[in-house]
Amino acid sequence: MPLVSLRDVAKRYPSPNRDEPPISAIDGVDLDIEAGDVYGIIGYSGAGKSTLVRLINALEPATSGSIVVDGTEVTGLGERGLRELRLGIGMIFQQFNLFNSRTVRRNIAYPLEVAKRPKAEIRARVDELLEFVGLADKAGAYPDQLSGGQKQRVGIARALATSPRILLADEATSALDPETTQEVLTLLKRVNQDFGITIVIITHEMDVIQTLATKVAVMEQGKVIEQGDVFDVFSNPQHAASRKFVSTVIKGVPSPAELGVLRERHPGRIVTLSFRDGDVSQASVFLTLAEAGITFELVYGGINDIQGKAFGHLTLALQGDDAVIDRAIASVAERVTVTEVR
Repeated sequence: MPLVSLRDVAKRYPSPNRDEPPISAIDGVDLDIEAGDVYGIIGYSGAGKSTLVRLINALEPATSGSIVVDGTEVTGLGERGLRELRLGIGMIFQQFNLFNSRTVRRNIAYPLEVAKRPKAEIRARVDELLEFVGLADKAGAYPDQLSGGQKQRVGIARALATSPRILLADEATSALDPETTQEVLTLLKRVNQDFGITIVIITHEMDVIQTLATKVAVMEQGKVIEQGDVFDVFSNPQHAASRKFVSTVIKGVPSPAELGVLRERHPGRIVTLSFRDGDVSQASVFLTLAEAGITFELVYGGINDIQGKAFGHLTLALQGDDAVIDRAIASVAERVTVTEVR
């Protein structure tokens, strides 16, 4: 049974103009998140990502549909049930949301104080989390004395305080520089691996999904338009929006404008070879071309690695007899996907 399950979930808001229909933020979403997943939800601004998170932790009610979290139907829960549900869900934010008047220690302790845990238990848990996030030496510092990365580590520690089963991260790295982003993603990976906590990460940054996530859902206009294993969605995106996201981390087939530039620079026929982990090696493809007497040059593309599995696209400019090239392309196409770019 999935840890989080959404069925035909919708969220609509009243239109500012009473004569217009309601605004649909989430539209008929079906989603299953298994225990232990790092589940990425991506989409451009306005796609509905953050609204979806607020529905999962019941900060907002769904207009219709079913949301089951850890075996509990969220829709229709009373205030007491919602408080209990949220104890099992941690949350980290883009802007950290720390209390500036509280020290690092007291920020981390806050959820435990709200839950009225004994002082000795709070002290021990905060000490454990300070060590885990590498901030034991900053326990007495205030947020204004911390860097952005340190603030986010405090936010992660605070989110883990009540030992949740689920951690929701809403654009948790968007305010950080690239190096600090990698540090935070490494920490989140440890959260998942060391504690077995399921992470749902909302982002518009494909690098974050590539580095951290095991599953991904792509959202557009309130709908989930594509979902599955990160490698499958990245290496063979089925929807135009998914392909656009993937193109931000690895080059695919050249666009018409890029193709025009390539043709000016490189004579001959231009083909793109698409590789996926488990396909024949690049070396054997190049050997086939070389043995046929074809001159070739790599002019566009690249190979990417996602959690130990490789995929990518290599665009070549081929020179030689057309008939020879046709035969070589036919041979190569038996092993990898070949697209002649015209």
